[in-house]
Amino acid sequence: MRDGQARVMTVCGPIPADALGPALTHEHIVTDFIGAEKAPGPRYERERAVEEILPHLQALRQRGVTALFECTPRYIGRDVPLLRRLSEASGLHIVTNTGYYGAVGNRYLPAHAHEESEEQLAARWLEEWTRGIEGTDIRPGFIKLGTDRGPLPPLHAKLLRAAARVHLRTGLTICAHTGDGAAALDQLRILESAGVSPEAFVWVHAQNGTDAERIEVARRGGWISLDGYNLGPGQPERYLQAILALKTAGQWRRVLVSHDDGWAVEGETLRGAALKPFGNGNPRPYFSVFQRLLPDLRTAGCSPEELDQLLRENPARAFAIRVRAL
Repeated sequence: MRDGQARVMTVCGPIPADALGPALTHEHIVTDFIGAEKAPGPRYERERAVEEILPHLQALRQRGVTALFECTPRYIGRDVPLLRRLSEASGLHIVTNTGYYGAVGNRYLPAHAHEESEEQLAARWLEEWTRGIEGTDIRPGFIKLGTDRGPLPPLHAKLLRAAARVHLRTGLTICAHTGDGAAALDQLRILESAGVSPEAFVWVHAQNGTDAERIEVARRGGWISLDGYNLGPGQPERYLQAILALKTAGQWRRVLVSHDDGWAVEGETLRGAALKPFGNGNPRPYFSVFQRLLPDLRTAGCSPEELDQLLRENPARAFAIRVRAL
């Protein structure tokens, strides 16, 4: 690849951003909600996990999707050897992350996140970028944070400032699970004050805000991730309205869509735990966008070129890294 070429860092190494292809930008493979630092490692057999999950990734590949952004952070079950194994077996580009998740009352933050400075936290995340994650050579392709409703408490603001330091060194996009629109605007303020362009910020779970808030963040350059798409009562209509409102406002090029589907570790034992799909109202993982959302958008007048931009061009631009040291 040429120096200066925009790239995306996958679990199998960097690829040109324009080779990413159609992508789902907020999904999970396996998550473990036991709590920070309670489990020493995966509480399941990796080969069993591959057997259960791989057919769904192969089906996704058959639907034309070529990339999946895996948003499970450290201390909630991030398992990068499993991700690489599934990427190689399925042919999907899978992208993992660095960063910490402070939402849900800080349950998934390790003790040192409370005590360390933003410089120390940034150094931990930079270590994963420069040396690899947890003893592997797998590097993160974005930064994942989690905050509750706004305005942000000091601890969550510190996580944002640490992420800003990492972004300015690496070019990694900052994706922040966000409780509401007030939190999103606060995140954008903190990042801008640290010298981060809004174009490096993804408002994760932007469905939790209002049309006015989403349009404001998009107009300022942030990415609007409507990423909990599901077939629950009234949900397809809700997402369709939100996406069309952004389109009417001229912000189609700032929109990302996904399901937030995946599997969760079930049970509290440390050996042989089962995996249970969490579909958020979806009967099949990673399917509802194609089953319902895209047909609804076509019916609403969206062109094939616009749908291609939604799934192909927008993700590539949102997660492109433009640094020479890849």
